[in-house]
Amino acid sequence: MIRTIILAIAFALSAVIHSSAQQIRAGIIGLDTSHVLAFAKTLNTDPQKPEVMGVRVVAAYPKGSPDIESSTQRVPEYTEKVKAMGVEIVESIDALMGKVDVVFLETNDGRPHLEQLRPCLAAHKPTFIDKPVAGSLVDAIRIFDEAKKAGVPVFSSSSLRFGKLTQAVRGGSIGKVKSAETSSPASLEKTHPDLYWYGIHGVESLFTAMGTGCQSVKRGTTADGKIEVTGIWEGGRTGVYRESKTYGVKAVGDAGESEVGKFDGYEPLLYEIVKFFRTGITPVQPEETLEIYAFMEAADESKRRNGAQVTLKEVMDKARAAAGK
Repeated sequence: MIRTIILAIAFALSAVIHSSAQQIRAGIIGLDTSHVLAFAKTLNTDPQKPEVMGVRVVAAYPKGSPDIESSTQRVPEYTEKVKAMGVEIVESIDALMGKVDVVFLETNDGRPHLEQLRPCLAAHKPTFIDKPVAGSLVDAIRIFDEAKKAGVPVFSSSSLRFGKLTQAVRGGSIGKVKSAETSSPASLEKTHPDLYWYGIHGVESLFTAMGTGCQSVKRGTTADGKIEVTGIWEGGRTGVYRESKTYGVKAVGDAGESEVGKFDGYEPLLYEIVKFFRTGITPVQPEETLEIYAFMEAADESKRRNGAQVTLKEVMDKARAAAGK
């Protein structure tokens, strides 16, 4: 009897070890963001960390954006750096599909993401889509709709979502969150809505703390002329994003308060991506990601209306109509 129990335990442990060390070939689309260097370095360095055991970047398609200078400048350098990590460079996304099991869609420009994702969906490759998920709310809606129809799991997130304190608040460390303030840099890119390019980091932290249920947005400026966006959540809860040189600020709950919005590096996000690749379970639901992007689109609409209150329903209805949904 004891021997049987021991054998059963040994078999279970063996299964766990085998699962954690499952060999997964990862591919990258787009070599114009520092994220690819951070992810590839962690995944392709021996010995591997237990959290990423068995997942390797084996191939990459380097093309970025022809009309964004930061992209064209980075691609040659980053291509050489990932090659030095043992990554094969391929000439097309279709060629990449034949060499990998899962995909990091890393092109810094959100505009081509929908077209770049479609071959991944056709090949049934689970895909992490780095920020911004798309260059418009319309395309963000199309991305999640097409992924759902294809039956292929995808998710998108800023690394700021997985900061330790922010996740603790999400998990209830201060009870139900009544209000939150977050900050991050917000460099702009003329081809994207203002907050999509970099403000997404602070906005993602805000939604991680507050959860979904934002009803309306009003955009203004701080005393020193920086972006300030105030959202009203159901029940009268309030969330504020402010442009700043730093990441952080706090959330207030019915059981206390806590700092949120700190950047704890790329590895917490990478660990969640690896879990997603292993299980197919998305750590961030499409509905929440779409609400985040609707918040940022509503902030732009508020700006166009000189700081008027704009509902998320209005911008979502308009975007869904444009997407044909």
